[in-house]
Amino acid sequence: MSASTGTGWAQLRQQARTLESQTESLFHTYSQFSSSSNIAPKPTEDEQKAEAQIQDILERREALISQLTRLLDSESLLTASALKQNNLSRHREILLEHRHEYTRLRSSIQEARARANLLPNVRSDIAAYRSSQHNPGAAEEEYMLNERRQIDNSHNMADSVLSQAYAINENFGAQRETLASINRRVVGAASQVPGINSLISRIGAKKRRDGIILGAFIAICFLGLLYFR
Repeated sequence: MSASTGTGWAQLRQQARTLESQTESLFHTYSQFSSSSNIAPKPTEDEQKAEAQIQDILERREALISQLTRLLDSESLLTASALKQNNLSRHREILLEHRHEYTRLRSSIQEARARANLLPNVRSDIAAYRSSQHNPGAAEEEYMLNERRQIDNSHNMADSVLSQAYAINENFGAQRETLASINRRVVGAASQVPGINSLISRIGAKKRRDGIILGAFIAICFLGLLYFR
């Protein structure tokens, strides 16, 4: 059982490291869209494909980390090594860092696209203003289109903020899961050590006895103080 568990752990860790390397490679490709001198007004097919690949690989890594967690929980505290705990924590940290990096790159691409579209929009506004002097109906339509673009930009910024909030919430969830796992393993180890429950009971009984003695002493002192006043 221990050998098969060790083999499964090693295979899952190898998959996790491979996906981490693939994520960094995809980040390199994805970041080039923001540094392009001729960025498209809307996301291209290649950009959407790279974004979908990043999202998919992040979800696959999350599933692998869950498998590693369950595998580690199945081992007793006496056989599981601290190295495995550290490895699992490191995979979680790298996943969180990559989620933050993905959010940053996505925001960077959106900002680059907004800057690239700024000058054409200004020219378009000037042309629209000039034409509006002769066609008021077209001017009203152009105004509505500009309002729609501003609303879309606001939605994009809100999506970016929400993505960061979700990433932080996932980090808190991972920390709670780690603490719960440690607590379960400590309780399991305590139940396996002979005499540990009786020792804990004796310690609790001694504390209660000391509390009773201390309470009685305080009561006697208080009554004596009242008597000799």
